[in-house]
Amino acid sequence: MLTAVGFILLGLLLLVLGGELMLRGAVGLATWLRLTPAVIGLTVVAAGTSIPELAVSGLAAVRGNVDLAVANVVGSNIFNVTVIVGLCALLRPVVIQGNTIRLEYPVLALATSVCVIFMQDESINRFEAIVLLVGYVAFTAFMLRVVRRQVTKVEERELAEEVEELTPLAAHPRAWLSLLLVAAGCVLLGLGAHATVVGAVDIARILGMSEHVIGATIVAAGTGLPEVVASLISSIRGRSDVALGNALGSNLFNTLVILGISAAVRPLPVQADLIQSDCWWMLGVTLILFPVMASGLRVSRWEGLVLLAIYVGYLWFLLNPTI
Repeated sequence: MLTAVGFILLGLLLLVLGGELMLRGAVGLATWLRLTPAVIGLTVVAAGTSIPELAVSGLAAVRGNVDLAVANVVGSNIFNVTVIVGLCALLRPVVIQGNTIRLEYPVLALATSVCVIFMQDESINRFEAIVLLVGYVAFTAFMLRVVRRQVTKVEERELAEEVEELTPLAAHPRAWLSLLLVAAGCVLLGLGAHATVVGAVDIARILGMSEHVIGATIVAAGTGLPEVVASLISSIRGRSDVALGNALGSNLFNTLVILGISAAVRPLPVQADLIQSDCWWMLGVTLILFPVMASGLRVSRWEGLVLLAIYVGYLWFLLNPTI
């Protein structure tokens, strides 16, 4: 038991470190290639905090631990909406700005609904995987066009600051250093994903729990740590809109890219229990977010508390399936 727990803790640590190194290296390369902060922010940075989930779900799919692969994504999406947005709102009310409620949220709600529909036949096949991946590429391309036309001077400065914080050697990143960071990140992510999957499978076997439950709780919360840190730091700095954007962007990447890649590698069977419970929780918390954001264009502290309470309720029902 202690060995399995140690594997998970070591794996999560390596995932966080590997994800951070890869993100910094990728941002450095993008800056070296003279991409604009807006382009880097919407592509590299937006996907960066979801790298640990991608590593775990991708490896789990390759190893045949498909329950863990799907549960990690579903659990992470629930965690992001309830815990990350909830904690940020408790720290400082989250102000809704830009295209969040007009564009990003509707696309996330649509993507989540499509994903739940795909799962109803208890699988995500390769054709559905391609649909998910094409959807993400199309959305990103459209957002880049929108941002190039609509980005304000303030938003452009904020994006530049965010990119600069992640760029090796500030304004003059070196290609070799960025490539070294990406390579080191890949190694750590591979080792971390392996340790996490092995530990999670062992714990499930020892405790008599399903990979579904372990993936949706321990692994999902652990791989969500980069989003927690990034969002809380943004809130502390008074950029609560960035914190909300991190959560929405991560969920969109999880749903379209991680499930898409995992199912493209190997068609993903989906447990009936996960379909009947967790998938509807994922869709439910996503839909609840709309009235929360639309009420005064902010997420207040009491609304943040409600979101956290919903996550506690989800865990209670997940761990007490007979009730």
